[in-house]
Amino acid sequence: MPLSWNEIRSRAVKFANEWKTESSEASEAQTFWNEFFNVFGITRRRVATFETKVHPRPDKGGIIDLLWKGTLLVEHKSFGKDLDRAYQQAIDYFPGIEERDLPQYIIVSDFARLRLYDLDLKKTHEILLIDLPQHIELFAFIAGYENRSFGQEDPVNAKAAARLGELHDMLKESSYKGHKLEVMMVRLLFCMFADTTGIFQRGQFREYLELRTRKDGIDLGLHLELLFEVLNQIDDERMKHLDEHLTAFPYVNGKLFEEQLPIASFNMEMRDKLLDCCGLDWSRISPAIFGSIFQSVMDPVERRHIGGHYTTETNILKALNPLFLDDLQLEYKEKKNNHRALKALQRKIAGIKILDPACGCGNFLSVAYKELRRLEIKILLELRKDTPELFSLETATAVNISQFYGIELKEFPSQIAQVSMWLTDHQMNIEAANEFGLEKSSIPLKTTPNIICENALTYKWSDLILPNELTYIVGNPPFVGAKHLDAEQTTDRNRVFNGTPNSGILDYVCCWYRLAAEYMENNPRIKAAFVSTNSITQGEQVGALWGDLIKRSVRIIFAHRTFQWMSETRGQAVVQCVIIGFALNGDQEKWLFEYENPKSEPKAMLVSQINPYLVDAPTILLSNRRSPICDVPEIGIGNQPIDNGYYLFTPVEKNEFLQKEPTAKKWFRKWIGADEFINEFERWCLYLKNCSPHEIRSMPYVKARVDAVREFRLKSIRSSTRELAQRPTRFQVENTPESDYLVIPGVSSEMRIYMPISFVSTDILSSNANFVIGEANLFHFGVLTSFMHMAWVRAVAGRLESRYRYSKGIVYNNFPWPDPTPRQKTSIENAAEEVLEARKKWSSATLADLYDPVTMPPNLVKAHRKLDRAVDAAYGKRSFSSEAERVAFLFAKYQEIASPLLPKERKRPRPRRKK
Repeated sequence: MPLSWNEIRSRAVKFANEWKTESSEASEAQTFWNEFFNVFGITRRRVATFETKVHPRPDKGGIIDLLWKGTLLVEHKSFGKDLDRAYQQAIDYFPGIEERDLPQYIIVSDFARLRLYDLDLKKTHEILLIDLPQHIELFAFIAGYENRSFGQEDPVNAKAAARLGELHDMLKESSYKGHKLEVMMVRLLFCMFADTTGIFQRGQFREYLELRTRKDGIDLGLHLELLFEVLNQIDDERMKHLDEHLTAFPYVNGKLFEEQLPIASFNMEMRDKLLDCCGLDWSRISPAIFGSIFQSVMDPVERRHIGGHYTTETNILKALNPLFLDDLQLEYKEKKNNHRALKALQRKIAGIKILDPACGCGNFLSVAYKELRRLEIKILLELRKDTPELFSLETATAVNISQFYGIELKEFPSQIAQVSMWLTDHQMNIEAANEFGLEKSSIPLKTTPNIICENALTYKWSDLILPNELTYIVGNPPFVGAKHLDAEQTTDRNRVFNGTPNSGILDYVCCWYRLAAEYMENNPRIKAAFVSTNSITQGEQVGALWGDLIKRSVRIIFAHRTFQWMSETRGQAVVQCVIIGFALNGDQEKWLFEYENPKSEPKAMLVSQINPYLVDAPTILLSNRRSPICDVPEIGIGNQPIDNGYYLFTPVEKNEFLQKEPTAKKWFRKWIGADEFINEFERWCLYLKNCSPHEIRSMPYVKARVDAVREFRLKSIRSSTRELAQRPTRFQVENTPESDYLVIPGVSSEMRIYMPISFVSTDILSSNANFVIGEANLFHFGVLTSFMHMAWVRAVAGRLESRYRYSKGIVYNNFPWPDPTPRQKTSIENAAEEVLEARKKWSSATLADLYDPVTMPPNLVKAHRKLDRAVDAAYGKRSFSSEAERVAFLFAKYQEIASPLLPKERKRPRPRRKK
């Protein structure tokens, strides 16, 4: 562990006051730097082992005064010499230095002045030697103290993943694989992190590898195993005649190095790769994200898309802050001047216990621990004011990593999670030491996080921690949609929701909600929060999941509405997420976080209630209705041929077919699915519903198509399809309105402000990828294409990936239509007509062109806004402050309309009195 700041400052005062700068000569430079490094508890002899004593500059030749490989280059000049020239001389050495040995810092000095260049941050600091004690923090890196901001886009993250990945692959190719490889990678990760963060003396691990192993790498495996054994032994148990480099390593404990591994075989290339890894500045990698980086090390495909693994601290805090951190910070502010109350608050946070039942690499647990430690540091800074002379950071700190619990399915991430917690603990010890000027040792490891490798859906959570001991449940369970579950996941879900109606449509994440609710029944004071795909708050899943949870007294206490998770991921689809906080009681403030768009910052709103659709409205679960709740035309899907494509043609295919079968021309009708409708792609359908048997037999190429459809249907595993084979010219679903009809695409981009809806001629066939309204008029078109209806769609419709998936039973049939006056209805019809006219002015544009938010014509935007005002007026509203308020209004309207339609609750008969 580094010297305490008080000791370092004391040494700096002595050095600065006693060194006679003006009388110094160049020959005294070695003595100067010996004493300088001694300030930080580092002997120049240790640094000198990293020194390149003769290192020619490519142009003029010369000798580097001091090179601490990968850390620091020093160029020293006589008193009063030009430091700019000294800096340029230092830079001139760089071409002759290996990349992994390039320094992060340069110091140039003339005895009286010290100029520090931070090459990573591109910052320069110059001080007088006499002022060194006041600026000692600038040189914290020498002692192992470093305050870094951690950015997920920091290039060192990608370099770390790439280099470790290459080393992993080399070991695997040498037949060192499986569990032993995973443990080896975790241990190397710990050692490299320890090497740059003060757990070891800075560069100690790298120094041992460079000085004590052969360049051909043959003995590297032996030395690593010997080192791991030493790290697992207290000083008294170590062999007396160990190499001095080994005895200098501290005892680590924590069982990290307890297991004896088979000795790995290395070669020169593998040794160089490990040294390349050691050459990175691991202090720049936050433990909150490094676990995700190194999980990718195990998968070369994932490694190429490393950005996809980051769960940013910003997103993690979206769950942690409203769950408990905001309340704790508020309590601290209220009690800041009451030290007795502050001590009680410290005891409170030291008693908090947190479980992440899908912990992965421990991101949520690491961030939660860090935030609790930071709050404790603030408390201790206040408490120290009472008796500063008696204050001990070692004994005053109460929050520790044993308060954290995690369940992870895979072994390697679970190991990474444990190491992540240890390293976060070390970082917080450094942060505390910086604040107090006191030392708090991170090793030997005295406490251990409770991370286990189990399937959280089959493991009994109470075996890890009893419900009456737990405070919070939080995490980010797997994003796997219901249709993408593998056999094992399907079995897990069916077991968790055994007997729950419609559970077959539920996403995998729903299992964690159900198990958390069951666990919380044994301690209703527990609060929970999960990050989830937004699909569990939309479409049919709402009724299936939340109907079950509400029966178990689950209430939503805060929620982030849809936002973009991992938005800058390269090569991976964007995930639209929500965060839902819940408890078994609703006796607390409820906060709803609204996003103007999925990429924007959230706006917090204090609300009275939050329903499963994440709006401030009564708890309503929309049923999958067969007919509309209002007096409007019925809606249905378009035509569904089940023909294996034999009746569908591109324009080229149609022309080629008619050249062979010209009499079939009258049986072709234009065909539109959602894609053809929105983008105006041309397709055709051979529609033989009214074609007589005689005519079919007279057209051999047509008959061949009919025969092919029949054969295709006969091979189906579905009995209804095999039965349909007896009518090969008919469709499974036939929906051909007798007049022009309204088409709503079944799927539409979430980027559009308005869903493209339009009237279509009766001679065009619409596929089952669209919804069809046969008796629609301008009024119906106007309401359905309005912002009011789109707000309803965004709130309750299901999703295909992130796109809106319209539906009959949930979206259309539950939509609360306005009840306009004749005048209001006319206003809507007139405004709807203007929308259609605005479209006609751009006759060459497709609906995709017209409703792209970037290219939408101004006249069409203006027409839609007029229509929106007309529709809002028909609802008796002039404006809404947010979409959440608009949706809440629609839910209230729905409740008003639907209440008389809901089944009455049966009254239980009174029990008869016994005679």
